[in-house]
Amino acid sequence: MYRTHTCGSLRAGNVNENVILAGWVQKVRNLGAMTFIDLRDRYGITQVVVEEHSPAGVREAAAKLGREYVVQIEGRVVERSARNPKMPTGDIEVAAARITVLNEAQTPPFTIEEVSDGGDDLRMKYRYLDLRRPPLQRNLMLRHRMAQEIRRFLDAEGFLEIETPYLVGSTPEGARDFVVPSRMNPNQFYALPQSPQTLKQLLMVAGYDRYFQIVRCFRDEDLRADRQPEFTQIDCELSFVEQEDILEIFERWAKHMFREVMGIDFTEPFRRMPWIEAMEKYGSDKPDLRFGMEFADLTDAARGHGFGVFDQAEYVVGFAAPGCASYTRKQIDALTEYVKRPQVGASGLVWIRMEADGGVKSSVDKFFSPDEVRLLASRCGAAAGDLVLVLCGAKFRTLTQLCALRLEVAQQLGLRDPKRFAPLWVVDFPMFEWDEETQRFYAMHHPFTSPKPEDVEYLESDPARVRANAYDFVCNGTEIGGGSIRIHDAALQARIFRALGFTPERAQEQFGFLMNAFKFGAPPHGGLAFGFDRLCSLFGGSDSIRDFIAFPKNNAGRDVMLDAPSRLDPAQLDELYLELRDPAK
Repeated sequence: MYRTHTCGSLRAGNVNENVILAGWVQKVRNLGAMTFIDLRDRYGITQVVVEEHSPAGVREAAAKLGREYVVQIEGRVVERSARNPKMPTGDIEVAAARITVLNEAQTPPFTIEEVSDGGDDLRMKYRYLDLRRPPLQRNLMLRHRMAQEIRRFLDAEGFLEIETPYLVGSTPEGARDFVVPSRMNPNQFYALPQSPQTLKQLLMVAGYDRYFQIVRCFRDEDLRADRQPEFTQIDCELSFVEQEDILEIFERWAKHMFREVMGIDFTEPFRRMPWIEAMEKYGSDKPDLRFGMEFADLTDAARGHGFGVFDQAEYVVGFAAPGCASYTRKQIDALTEYVKRPQVGASGLVWIRMEADGGVKSSVDKFFSPDEVRLLASRCGAAAGDLVLVLCGAKFRTLTQLCALRLEVAQQLGLRDPKRFAPLWVVDFPMFEWDEETQRFYAMHHPFTSPKPEDVEYLESDPARVRANAYDFVCNGTEIGGGSIRIHDAALQARIFRALGFTPERAQEQFGFLMNAFKFGAPPHGGLAFGFDRLCSLFGGSDSIRDFIAFPKNNAGRDVMLDAPSRLDPAQLDELYLELRDPAK
């Protein structure tokens, strides 16, 4: 055997045992009479000592060791004279009797320690080295543990894990597809699935009434911290269920995950919040409830005072930032500049300072009396010492802008604690969203989402009024998962396709396989999918999913380690009947 123990397993109870360890050299400290070697594997670090009376071969081998050498060390476990309480193995060390170099190593391009001196690009290029670092190891072990808990819970609930194909047909809705040319079918293409949506519905038609899959999905869209071109979903679908059945099962699942993985026990039901309430109170369909600062509609009280910006605005809305009346003019100016950034897009910011002595001061004192300013502040629930921040403009655009400001202020106040969790369900989404550019409705979720039965009558007369039987699971300002009750009635599905601008011919071309399957008896069904990478980053206390994916892409969608995507050999292009065009032309 290369080893009898791992580098994280030895304790005081192993003293006087002869052991064999194998791993990577974390560091070597040569103190003259003694040499200390920190030997590392994914289980931990053990200190190895080489002394003056150690065999000559051992001393010579130790003198030649460098960082990241792969070595095998045989020796006796002894008590450390100076114990290290910060290390699980800190009570012992191994007195080396033999050192075998299994592989030498070049000096790594960055330090492989808890905190590295390598930048993101460098560590991405040498990802296999970055993955040796304890933070990344903990992240991937957390991911593994979570996957096992997911499978354990869903198996106990009667779900079957069923794989679906990666080579499917392209669909026109949603994000851009990644496409794969077919050599055996010239000028035809597969698509990589954005999700197994239609496939899991077909499994319901086939009678597999509880399905799940921890599955890779692919979307060709712009990247950010919580988005990758390939990502992992916990994909689930159930038959003979209504919305309440699904929320009940997966609320229990979420509580199980928090309890088993994080040691957090949620005893109260998760809050249910309609989409319109989430937007009007927090400016987001994924509100962060770890702190207050709810929005207040100020439109009626703000108009009619000669301040043209408010008088002409569709909507005036604000919130009270607790304890921020002490903000200096420089700090308020910085918030104003923040909302003017292109990413936020507001034209300006109105503020009201509630002084500790009961006085009030605002940026609109010229147009409002002190009592009128106090009325605006009281609408926001402001108390003495608070700062009220107000934006105005088109309703939903302004709400979104104020949401960005709310999160920025909360960040400054230290209210976004990653160790606190505030989960909720957001329900009653609009069925459709209007696109000004194309002058047509799009499905807010996907075209197979069922409308609320009481809203079906408005499908043709007032599509914007129709609400969906859809729901999102949200925690700490992040959408972790979402789903809907599906349409299983062919006539209703045809009406939805018409509302989305599909001709019967186009609907048949794109989704005929599903519509035809429904003719053979489709059960009522619904489901949801959780973003597994996002859930891992939430539990791991990170804003980025990259740290929980073994080999992620960078912000340009490139794998800088594999140098992908890359050019194909002309012979490969010929086999696929493809010609390349100059993108500049």
